[in-house]
Amino acid sequence: MNTQMEVFAEKRFYPDANSTLRFTYGQVDGYSPRDAVRYEPQTYLDGVMEKYVPEDYEFDVPEKLQQLYAKKDYGPYGENGRMPVCFIGTNHTTGGNSGSPAIDAHGNLIGLNFDRAWEGTMSDINYDPSICRNIMVDIRYVLFIIDKLGGAGHLIEEMELVHPKG
Repeated sequence: MNTQMEVFAEKRFYPDANSTLRFTYGQVDGYSPRDAVRYEPQTYLDGVMEKYVPEDYEFDVPEKLQQLYAKKDYGPYGENGRMPVCFIGTNHTTGGNSGSPAIDAHGNLIGLNFDRAWEGTMSDINYDPSICRNIMVDIRYVLFIIDKLGGAGHLIEEMELVHPKG
């Protein structure tokens, strides 16, 4: 930190947020980290199935999820015949932000932060808004997994779900 303060003397520095409330804001937005490469802001269950490798600990998919996908049985959680899984945004996050809620402009929970895009891993030192993206699981996917895959619809019934406003 001392070296950063010496090198970037004109820059403002803020205290480390460990053990404190963290707050950031941003927009759901894709990005282009280099020529001819574009990351769209939303991913879908289609992409999970494209990566499916039986018995691979990272890319195996439960048979029930394969069946739900084949039938397009997404319940009320799907969107235009597809199941949203994750999205990326311009929120400035750091280690320890995993599990932080993503809330829309109306106060609705829309996702949970869990990672950063590779090109943005340097954001603790140098935040570049053109390529720094945090990765969030879409709350509709979480609800779909609880309800349709996990068979725990009774938990969904205990929640007051709202649909995005305006």
